[in-house]
Amino acid sequence: MPRVLILVEGQTEEVFVRGVLAPHLVTRGVHLHTTIVATRRVHSGGHFKGGITRYERVASDIRKLLGDTDAKLVTTMFDFYGLPDDFPGQASKPPGTCYQRVAHVEDAFRASIGNTRFEPYLALHEFEAMVFVDPRRAEWVFANAAVVTGLEQIGTGFSSPEEIDEGPDTAPSKRIRGLFPGYQKPFHGPMVAEAIGLDKVRARCPHFDEWLAKLEML
Repeated sequence: MPRVLILVEGQTEEVFVRGVLAPHLVTRGVHLHTTIVATRRVHSGGHFKGGITRYERVASDIRKLLGDTDAKLVTTMFDFYGLPDDFPGQASKPPGTCYQRVAHVEDAFRASIGNTRFEPYLALHEFEAMVFVDPRRAEWVFANAAVVTGLEQIGTGFSSPEEIDEGPDTAPSKRIRGLFPGYQKPFHGPMVAEAIGLDKVRARCPHFDEWLAKLEML
């Protein structure tokens, strides 16, 4: 069974990968192993985990994972929204669609690492896009019909939840908290995504679907 090492941005992605993505891929003969990016080290020898503040830290973690020559592939699950300015391709993003912009940054990221066993994935625009796929299926999580209706109304304004934007006040997580102030990303996010189901997420999120299909083909 091929092993895939996935470097994730934080606890939310780790919970989702371990609870939803890994069980799905096991049925396709692929084993996922998750690592959270270490943002910076401390004098005691430990480190803080979660979030991306510098590309150098990310690149270092990826190269360490690539040192495991038994791994078939190394990949990532980071939010496209909020990437640091020093991330490859950030300064030269084209003015096209969000899909063209994310492909540009992923291509630059891949080239920067320079290893054929590395296949990056950046979530458009945040992991929280999945919440807008079909929030009605996760109404029990929010325990408030008005919140679900508000999320549905936002989602219908876009052809795909992945297109919900990069604005500091309008990114997916910002919109969710505007309706549901108690939203806790590591707790609620994976729970909602699991309730909605991978099939529905894939049908509405083409960039995510394309990445997952690559992993399945291993």
